[in-house]
Amino acid sequence: MEIFTAIGLLFLGVLGNSWFWTSYTNRVYSLPIPSETLDKYRIAHDIGILTVPFALLFSLIRVSMTSHYQIAGIIALPQQNEIWLFTPWLLSGVGLIMLSTTLLKRFLRIKPPGYSVDHREIVHTEQILGQKSRGEGPYQKLLRVPGNQAFSPEFNEKTFTFDRLPAEFSGTKLLHISDVHFLGTIDRPFYELVFEKAQQWSPDMIVFTGDLLDRPEKIEWIDTTFGQMHAPLGCYYILGNHDWHLECDPIRERMAKLGWQLCGEKPEFITKGSGQIAIAGDERPWMGNAPKFNQVDEQTFRMLLSHTPDNIKWARQNQIAFMLSGHNHGGQIKLPILGPVYSPSRYGVHYADGVFHEPPTTLHVSRGVSGKHPLRIGARPEISLLNLERRSD
Repeated sequence: MEIFTAIGLLFLGVLGNSWFWTSYTNRVYSLPIPSETLDKYRIAHDIGILTVPFALLFSLIRVSMTSHYQIAGIIALPQQNEIWLFTPWLLSGVGLIMLSTTLLKRFLRIKPPGYSVDHREIVHTEQILGQKSRGEGPYQKLLRVPGNQAFSPEFNEKTFTFDRLPAEFSGTKLLHISDVHFLGTIDRPFYELVFEKAQQWSPDMIVFTGDLLDRPEKIEWIDTTFGQMHAPLGCYYILGNHDWHLECDPIRERMAKLGWQLCGEKPEFITKGSGQIAIAGDERPWMGNAPKFNQVDEQTFRMLLSHTPDNIKWARQNQIAFMLSGHNHGGQIKLPILGPVYSPSRYGVHYADGVFHEPPTTLHVSRGVSGKHPLRIGARPEISLLNLERRSD
């Protein structure tokens, strides 16, 4: 077997194996399992990532030394009594198929009609705050990784156009914030600056789609961040899996005192003039039940806050017009060509971030403001102002 052929095969084998185990981890971490148990499941990922490449290399060396069979005179095949050498390549093959499917879906993805990105601004918070943005929490080494964009969030403005949006709501400015993960590694001044700048948009309505705390004692930060937000049509929120790992009741009580309204399974109606929209929250699979939109008239514009975008199938079945999610952080790291690698979703990295149009539902997945692990490369934090427009007849 020629050396370049062997190197090419080894590269594909390692790539496929890596994608297989990251896909396994993504799907496991989408489940409602306590974090301590999840970490145990991740051991298989760590072992597979580290050991299988050596098995692939061994099989190539072994075959090249013993085989008398080749494909097109280039790729050597093992002898019949050594077919077991194919075993590590099976995982790699499955991984390559999954990767190819992911890239194809990304290429075929359709943006909603009337959707546009109108403005982007990168805010370098460390230039404004200096060391005040760095706290005393864990994972400090991640903050020093070259190219880390954790302190440089993107503030963007996007326009969405809908057929059923009431005329009275056309032009509504909806602020979407997600995944703040108050932990202490990134300190309070960073979040206060982000929320202050977001409020300067003067939104008509604000939504937060979960993962607020990673440390219970950081609940006090809510007052100087969420507490400074206000909007004439209201502030609405749900919680996420990281909140579920803690005690949720104190969080809900704190948010209620600040005027934030919890979106639950019973839809709430937001009225503007003679127009009306229905909004509900979905914290599954970690908490609660599916919203009861069957009590809402089919012609009413329906909005859903769902921490994970995995509930998209349910949203489509229940005629949700606009679904807002977070949870996946854009993968936190995006590689050239491959894109995001880690995304805790049963759909892998497909819904890592961005905009998706799966009629009748339009889905906006925010990359979020932060994460438990403060590392962002190619998937910088995101705060979005969504301009809602009614499509002209």
